[in-house]
Amino acid sequence: MTTQTLSQPSGALTEPRAVRWLLTGLALAFLALFLLVPLVAVFVQALEKGVETYWAAIIEPDAVAAIRLTLIAAAISVPLNLVFGIAAAWAITKFKFRGKAFLITLLDLPFSVSPVISGFIYVLVFGLQGWLGPWLKAHDLQLIFAVPGIVLATIFVTFPLVARELIPLMQAQGTEEEEAALVLGASGWQIFSRVTLPNVIWGVLYGVILCNARAMGEFGAVSVVSGHIRGLTNTLPLHVEILYNEYNFVAAFAVATLLALLAILTLAAKALLEKKVRQEVKATVKPLGME
Repeated sequence: MTTQTLSQPSGALTEPRAVRWLLTGLALAFLALFLLVPLVAVFVQALEKGVETYWAAIIEPDAVAAIRLTLIAAAISVPLNLVFGIAAAWAITKFKFRGKAFLITLLDLPFSVSPVISGFIYVLVFGLQGWLGPWLKAHDLQLIFAVPGIVLATIFVTFPLVARELIPLMQAQGTEEEEAALVLGASGWQIFSRVTLPNVIWGVLYGVILCNARAMGEFGAVSVVSGHIRGLTNTLPLHVEILYNEYNFVAAFAVATLLALLAILTLAAKALLEKKVRQEVKATVKPLGME
């Protein structure tokens, strides 16, 4: 009995060389037009009046305040979403319990709701005229148009990212190793820290990178709850908008290069970790034998 090697695909599964070159050329042209050209334009506009003007826009006090607030929002939201994402993915993939479907639905909520609407909901709940507004005012607490509101909005739009990266990876790994550790007498924490977590560590890092990039680049939800107070509640995207609306184009593009560099670094890290995640998934899937 003979078998056909996988290195020799049948003609039905291949396309003529001209078609392949055409499709590849169209894809590259699309990427260049909509991704590469705008990215280059940002840096060209930012450096139009020289490096000194560029640097002056970066170290300007309002820009420094926006950078600081962006880092604060990311530094708070990313660790919280990391803990939630790992816990949610672990519960969904390793256990059976009532409400699992509802939890999975909640994970997709930020993907289905516009960020602007989510920010508006926070205003309706925590604003001065909102449901909890009078109580917050009576206790001298301010969430909306302040840093806490920005952090809450950032957490909302980013909380599914870590969990959604870990769930497929944990599902592919199954529960055999955890069950074996349980039979050998390991506690729940030992199973998690020595079996589950090491197997998904690359997926965790991948989710953290995506979460951090979204946290720093979020505009819609943060714009609604921030109040656009210069030097106080403006993150980097909001500061870019203000500079652009004031026709200070060089400064706007200079600050925008920081977000562009973040995007480039995110893509590079994403590509490296994505390769590692694929390797981890392949290693956990038992190959089917061929006779």
